Amino acid sequence: MSTSLSQMLDRTFGHPRGLLGRFGGLAMAHGNAATELRVVELASLESGETVLVVGPGPGVGLRAAAETAGRAIGVDPSPEMLSRARRRCGDEVDLRQGTADSTGEPDESVDVVLTVNNVQLWEDRPAGFTELFRVLRPGGRLLLSSYEKWLPVSRHELADEAAAAGFTDLQTWTWDPPGFGASLAAQLRAIKPRT
Repeated sequence: MSTSLSQMLDRTFGHPRGLLGRFGGLAMAHGNAATELRVVELASLESGETVLVVGPGPGVGLRAAAETAGRAIGVDPSPEMLSRARRRCGDEVDLRQGTADSTGEPDESVDVVLTVNNVQLWEDRPAGFTELFRVLRPGGRLLLSSYEKWLPVSRHELADEAAAAGFTDLQTWTWDPPGFGASLAAQLRAIKPRT
C-alpha cells in the first residue's frame, strides 16, 4: 500500500480528523451500526456492570451499551470521534483518548470489553490483548468483531493471540451483517479466568 493511501486511510478511519475524518465517522456510524448493536446484544450486559468500548467511533455501540450497563466508558485515539460520540451519548458515558494497549483504566476495573472494526488498527495486537486482559475483572468477557477481509490475520490467529494474553473459553465465528454490501464479520468471545 502506498504511503499516501495509508495516510488517507489513517485520517479517515484510524485516527479520523478533518474532512476525511468526518466522512469516516459517517461511514462508521452507518456501516458498523448493525454489528455494534449485535455485539452489545451478545455481551448480555447487566445493569451493575462496567463496559469499556475500545474505538467507539461515533458512539453507536457505546450508546447502546450505556442504556443497559451501570457504567460505559469509551476510549478512542481520535478527538474527532470522541466529539461525535459525546454528541450521540451525552453525559451518560465516560470518554477519553486511548487505545487498546493504553486504556487508562485501573487493573480489574471493567466487566466487559467491546470492540468493533478496531483490532485491525491496533499498532501492537499482543499489547492490546494484554492491556484488555489487565483491565478486566476475573470472569470478565471480551467481545471483538471486525470485517474479516480487513483482518491482518485469521480469526483463529486472533484467538491464539488472546489466549497468549491469558484469555480462556475462546470462541470464534463469522456473522453476515444485514444490509447491502455488508462484509462478513469475524467475531471472537473470550473470558478472563476467575482464578
